[in-house]
Amino acid sequence: MKQCLLLITCFISMYAVAQTPDEALRMAWFTQNGSARNIATGGVMGSLGGEITANHVNPAGIGLFKTNEFAISGGFLMNNNKFRYRGSDTTSQRNNFNYGASGIILSSGDNRGNSKWTSSAFAISVNQLANYNNHVQFKGFNNFSSFSEQYLEELVRDRADTNAALSNYIFGSSLAFRTYLIDTTAGPGGVVTGFQSLVPISTGVNQSYDAVTRGGYHEIALGLAGNMADKMYVGGSLTIPVISYQRDIIYRETDASTNTNNDFSFFEYKETFTSKGIGIGAKLGFIYKPQDYWRFGVAIHTPQFIGFKDEIRSSLSANTEGYYAGGTLTETSDNLNSGNPGRREYNLLTPWRAIASASYVFREVNDTRRQRAFISADLEYVNYRGARFSASDGSDPSLRDYYHMINDAIKDTYKGNINLRVGGELKLHTIMFRLGGAFYGSPYADKEIKANRILATGGIGYRDHGIFIDLSYAHSFNKDAQFAYRLNDKPNTYAQQGGSAGSVMMTFGVKF
Repeated sequence: MKQCLLLITCFISMYAVAQTPDEALRMAWFTQNGSARNIATGGVMGSLGGEITANHVNPAGIGLFKTNEFAISGGFLMNNNKFRYRGSDTTSQRNNFNYGASGIILSSGDNRGNSKWTSSAFAISVNQLANYNNHVQFKGFNNFSSFSEQYLEELVRDRADTNAALSNYIFGSSLAFRTYLIDTTAGPGGVVTGFQSLVPISTGVNQSYDAVTRGGYHEIALGLAGNMADKMYVGGSLTIPVISYQRDIIYRETDASTNTNNDFSFFEYKETFTSKGIGIGAKLGFIYKPQDYWRFGVAIHTPQFIGFKDEIRSSLSANTEGYYAGGTLTETSDNLNSGNPGRREYNLLTPWRAIASASYVFREVNDTRRQRAFISADLEYVNYRGARFSASDGSDPSLRDYYHMINDAIKDTYKGNINLRVGGELKLHTIMFRLGGAFYGSPYADKEIKANRILATGGIGYRDHGIFIDLSYAHSFNKDAQFAYRLNDKPNTYAQQGGSAGSVMMTFGVKF
């Protein structure tokens, strides 16, 4: 994997924006979102059906509808992050609006006796699969590595001369070179022999990383399902993913010593990155009721093909004390790129998913008003290492080689893993009580990276005279890893992420 990342690092000099394995994971590792009822029961929807969220999980579930329905879901997300970086603890919070599965379902009604299909239903809905609004912030003392070393790797391995260092790496190394954070080394006769970082790594630096992210992974789904004799339900949905993502980074290193004559005081790197994408995919599934009370479901989510357009702007300020006596120097990518951001267009194929599910419904009858309770469980497999980047311009052989290297790195960085969701509902006439839980396993191949997400969920609901209101709360306990930078010549250091996130969701709906 290191060899792949090394070649990717060298290739960045030729293009404005580089993709990384982290970008692929952002489109794959997230907890299930939906209506308030679905969230309250832990996200189980593989075999239950009869709910708008089914259009985004197992479209066969909309085949249970024999009336029309409109539902809208909105809520609030509260992130409470904890980070531990090289022995130092940091916390951050970010709250924002959230929404869940919303849309309309149109049913043909009960056609019993007219054909083998008892009924059918069509649904159009939108759901936010992932909410990217967050604040990642950590800091610590480091005498092992520096952010600036990635610039050295870029210049040395590309065999750059001083002219290339000045102008060819306008979103990274050229900024560092022009501010004297990185400078040349000279041999006999003043001949340039290489490059050096002015950061005094041996005595240590205080590092801080602060990133604010915004946006979301939205999905529009058009689903169609049929019901055969209230025993077998089959369905499929055409999905249209719409992605918006923005990240603003401020990274800083300051001299941890009291030496004012070691040619380094501080440097600060700033970056604004935006990414927008739209694509297409499909979800297929069936639900089978072998007898009253039991339901079994299977669903397949095909990879979604998404075209992206990214932009990046960056700047770097450095103070090297006596090395450059003029004080702090600042350089920006805008100055080196005629005021324009760096742009890149590319494609991403997201990982496929498979869901197997079983439900037990107490007093399973066609009239849902007489059903008293259910318990359900979903087992989901996600092939995280199956994400694949590709060039929008397939005629460029260097781009094809570049994305081949990224895809090899993805295969080495991630693995497939299983997610488990369990939940249930107790119905007392018009009032319902719900509980659930879920476990999302680590997508990382490296066992040293401890990552998972555990959810505890609950909620209540009201249904009467064709109107329903549901309220849910989900509490997620999170473990993940955050990298401020990646190096090829040294083991990478990262922040261990903990903390939790709370999500409140309300769904209002009408049957007609």
